[in-house]
Amino acid sequence: MESFVVIGLGRFGSAVAERLCQEGHQVLAVDVDEKVVQNMADKVTQAVAGDCQEMDVLRALGVQDMNCAVVAFSNDIGKSVLVTLNLKELGVPQVICKSKSHVHRRVLEKIGADRVVFPEHEMGVKLAQGLSSSNVLNFIELSEDFGIVETAIPRAWHFKTIKELDVRAKFKVNIIAMRKGKDGALNVAPGPDYTMEPGDAAVALGRTEDVNRLQDLE
Repeated sequence: MESFVVIGLGRFGSAVAERLCQEGHQVLAVDVDEKVVQNMADKVTQAVAGDCQEMDVLRALGVQDMNCAVVAFSNDIGKSVLVTLNLKELGVPQVICKSKSHVHRRVLEKIGADRVVFPEHEMGVKLAQGLSSSNVLNFIELSEDFGIVETAIPRAWHFKTIKELDVRAKFKVNIIAMRKGKDGALNVAPGPDYTMEPGDAAVALGRTEDVNRLQDLE
């Protein structure tokens, strides 16, 4: 079990805090709005009203002893930056921040955020990937240049092994997992002798432009 502090209890922060607690982790949820905090009280380990722009507040909450902090608001860039700086100064091992724009993300990365998420952009990309091809089952953007795609394998791959297809050399992507059927079990890191069958889905990692090419294969 790990310990998390989630700062900012809007829809995004509340969802993160509640799910982390459901997964069995210790979760401290913080927001300046007491009404919001009361609504979260029964869904997390502890919910507290406080202004995390104040270093003394963070120290009193004991965030310096947490495994991870999530700065889950992005409406006020200045406040987001200050809270992130405070968390880094207190030595929180991992600080994850929500951003509202690419510029905001770059600022957060510059001041030391360990990971920056841009939910609206990422969901937009994911939706576009799904709409652009019926073969694409899932898409995760890792950065502006790299992504992971889960896609139904083309007919040309049926009954061939990963070694025979030489996917890495021919398509410049790495097959990191295979799924038997749409809802089947995931085979992580399949060996070169894995034989692909109709209905299989491949999970591939690579440059976005390269993983996109997989959806055009027939």
